[in-house]
Amino acid sequence: MRTLHDPLRVFLSQKILAALPPESSLTVENLFEQFVEPPNSELGDLAFGCFILAKLQKKAPAILAQELKTKITLDGDLTSVEVAGPYLNFKFSIPKIGSALLEPIRQGSFFKTVLTHHTPKTMIEYSQPNTHKELHVGHMRNACLGDALVRLLRYCNYDIVSATFPGDVGTHVAKCLWYLKFHNSEPIPTSGRGEWIGRIYSKAHLQLEAEIGTPNENENRAQLTQILKDLETQTGENFALWRETRQWSIDLMKQVYAWADISFDHWYWESDVDSASVQYVKDLHRQGLLQTSQGAVGLDLSEDGLGFCLLLKSDGTGLYATKDLELARRKFQEHKIEKSIYVVDLRQELHFKQVFKVLEKLNFPEAKNCLHLKYAFVELPDGAMSSRKGNIVPLMELIQKMEETVKINYLNRYADEWSKDDIDTVASQVAKGAIKYGMLKMDTNKKIVFDMTEWLKIDGESGPFIQYSVARIKSLIRKLGAPPEKIDWALLQHPSERKLMQALMNFHSTVLGSAETQRPHLLCTYLYDLAKRFNLFYHDCPLMKAETDSLKQARLALSEASGQILQRGLSLLGIPTPEKM
Repeated sequence: MRTLHDPLRVFLSQKILAALPPESSLTVENLFEQFVEPPNSELGDLAFGCFILAKLQKKAPAILAQELKTKITLDGDLTSVEVAGPYLNFKFSIPKIGSALLEPIRQGSFFKTVLTHHTPKTMIEYSQPNTHKELHVGHMRNACLGDALVRLLRYCNYDIVSATFPGDVGTHVAKCLWYLKFHNSEPIPTSGRGEWIGRIYSKAHLQLEAEIGTPNENENRAQLTQILKDLETQTGENFALWRETRQWSIDLMKQVYAWADISFDHWYWESDVDSASVQYVKDLHRQGLLQTSQGAVGLDLSEDGLGFCLLLKSDGTGLYATKDLELARRKFQEHKIEKSIYVVDLRQELHFKQVFKVLEKLNFPEAKNCLHLKYAFVELPDGAMSSRKGNIVPLMELIQKMEETVKINYLNRYADEWSKDDIDTVASQVAKGAIKYGMLKMDTNKKIVFDMTEWLKIDGESGPFIQYSVARIKSLIRKLGAPPEKIDWALLQHPSERKLMQALMNFHSTVLGSAETQRPHLLCTYLYDLAKRFNLFYHDCPLMKAETDSLKQARLALSEASGQILQRGLSLLGIPTPEKM
């Protein structure tokens, strides 16, 4: 539940409440959430839709808006109320915006605002890469989406547990070990083993595909079966090889997460729930809670339009649904969570519908609060990526290439002024900004076409453009010094100044909307618009040409507040802000 987090909206809610008849029985809380940003900033600072009030009073919204306008009193804080159809558009005095918004931002108290209360304890499971496969640029959509959601919800006062569930068992692992054992002639590298083992997997898949229908097919199948049995029983040289090569992949995962500033409260592994999940399903079957169909065990969900959820194959082995059932049980019991969000691509939509329905029929109260946050794929300009076919952009190679591109295009010109460490740090931060913003700026239901050149542009809709805006503000403050605590906000009368302040008003409502709807792209759009408004203000209202020193300090203070909002917003997307660019 949201709190009354915005003093400007509270102020207007109280004004409207005072204009209503006493018998309306409405409260500030009822009105607070009805404020929106006007479609045209010239109409007002905030707009109020009269729809709910009109329904209660059985009047047309436009007529009620006209009536309310005549009853709302103007004062030194509220300078105008205008009607636009069913909306009331309000304008504040600039000093009111300064005291209620700009000063708390500058002082830092704004970012300590409690935005919600009584929120459910929530687990967000995301970034489920497979060991024995190479991490590529496509993996970053999941990782960036999950991490941004964790950051946003925690900022909104949610109790969040972050988790990952890498796949470290299965046919793909057996293929990789099979190739290593019977066909590999390459020496094992001393570094980059995680990437190398992923390439071995691609070679294994291609060779097995090529040998289908040949005399080798049956022998290959037998060898793969034996490897899988050894992994299940955790015995033999195949199991020892699995442990060694698995660690190479884990090391690569941790390297990527360290670079991306991503961490998890809990790591689950498929190997940990593999045999336990089979046993759990067998126990449920013995209790009469599951059904048998043609020798297999599961639950018939036909009445729910979901078919038969297969949990044990006729040979007694489990499936992904089997593991997710046991994993959900562990999540609910170990962490006492009330809500569980699974960040997994859209191909698994039916899978999670089945799993959630099975949990519901097994009487888990948390089942109603399980959510599959699905997303579309990342593609290359020439089509989809495939680890099996080796048609990928390896992530660590991409990061290195992007950092080098940033240095060549932007930073090497500062070689005589900056240290090498400074150049390396900024290059890494800009590459993070490019990748993370590029992964988050699209709605989850839209595919992403990765284009390194576009994502690195400093003058387009990109992470580096917003980062550069923050760096410009930091440079201004270093050059001119921090503005004084006491500011005459009434001096800010230019339309570009007001438009910038209007954007700042909507930070918390945008953050809440992004978090509650699991749509970080809303915050991306907001930050891009805010950065554009700042750059327009910077062009239209040059600080050094201000008529008075007081006006220069007021503009500098507005710049400082804008920079703090941009920096905090980027941090909620996991994007760092360079001190200089």
